[in-house]
Amino acid sequence: MAGFGGADPASRRLTQALFCGGVATFSELYAVQAVLPAVAAQFRLSVAQASLSVSVATGALALSVLPWAAVADRIGRGRAMRISVVTAAVCGVLVPFSPSFTVLLLLRAISGLALGAVPALAMAHLVEQTAARRVAAVAGVYVAGTTIGGLIGRVLAGVVAGGLGWRWGLAVVGVLVAAAAAAMVVLMPRSGRPREPLGRSVPPTGSPPSGRIRAALRDDTAWVFYLQAFLLMGAFVTLYNLLGFRLVRAPYDLPPAVVSLLFLSYLTGTVGSSVVGRLVARTGRRRLLVAAGAGMAAGALVMLATPLALVVAGLLLATFCFFVAHAVASSWAGQQVPHARSQASALYSLAYYAGSSAVGLLGGWIFARSGWAAAVLLIAGCAGTAAALAAWRAPRDPVPRSVSTLR
Repeated sequence: MAGFGGADPASRRLTQALFCGGVATFSELYAVQAVLPAVAAQFRLSVAQASLSVSVATGALALSVLPWAAVADRIGRGRAMRISVVTAAVCGVLVPFSPSFTVLLLLRAISGLALGAVPALAMAHLVEQTAARRVAAVAGVYVAGTTIGGLIGRVLAGVVAGGLGWRWGLAVVGVLVAAAAAAMVVLMPRSGRPREPLGRSVPPTGSPPSGRIRAALRDDTAWVFYLQAFLLMGAFVTLYNLLGFRLVRAPYDLPPAVVSLLFLSYLTGTVGSSVVGRLVARTGRRRLLVAAGAGMAAGALVMLATPLALVVAGLLLATFCFFVAHAVASSWAGQQVPHARSQASALYSLAYYAGSSAVGLLGGWIFARSGWAAAVLLIAGCAGTAAALAAWRAPRDPVPRSVSTLR
């Protein structure tokens, strides 16, 4: 990956640490999704009840991002993220031993609260600690880690559970999460509290977290990136939520095991996020953000076609473009509000998971009542709106002359 090399040792260690943090966070967050039927059978649950094991973690994560931003301002972002991943790893190891579904939900909620630090703080921390010319590249590596984590967690848990049961599936993922968390703790360079640059529009150093949150909310341009998170993540989650229902029905009638392999399309997201630095060098952040949103909308519309090959092609395009847009927007949000980076990044994460919940719910309702085509129009509409907002309100930025500085 381009962001791993070509920098000083501290920057390389930070890049590697954030990659491991992304793997740990999203492996643990989504692994349960692959074993929901087995969990439901074990505890005699309905589908809706079993799904709480996913939603309780993501909901707790969304609620925790702003508190983690406040904690980070006191103890430092690096230290906050180390505490986060260690706590989450302990919960991940304990989940397979849950004697009841209530205990499982409690552990998942604690895990979600802990995991909130990494998505809330990672981008702000890398902006603080990385040279400006390398921010997009390092952000791309972190996002690549999140895609790999989301993929490995689901696939590994599902494969192991198929032979040994859901507890073993989650246990193996728990060991992976613990290893990734340990690597992050070891690799993360030590750093003090965030620096607060001075300027006429910047609140004085030491302003309370509530003041920083207000500053992050008052920045009109930062709202562009919060809305990018809401719209793009909402579209992305809706797409993956509904595609399985589409493909197990006529005219495809694919078995669920084959449909589950579509998670491998996340690998295109890994590629996309890891080359963001080079793409930014060629086009600039604003143009790339607009193109990625438009490309995601186009990919969704391609999936209206009936041939399976076109459906898969559209999925790959939409996935690639989503992760490119996410890498650009998430790093840019922290840079846009330099005196409240933690809060801006936390608000981005809050919008990200709020979009996942709200648009995902709306998409399911539309799919049930109006079918696949109507749901695709919602997905494409969200992505297209994000592209239009970026074209209208995102700041114009100079295009770097050399790609080599971002490798």
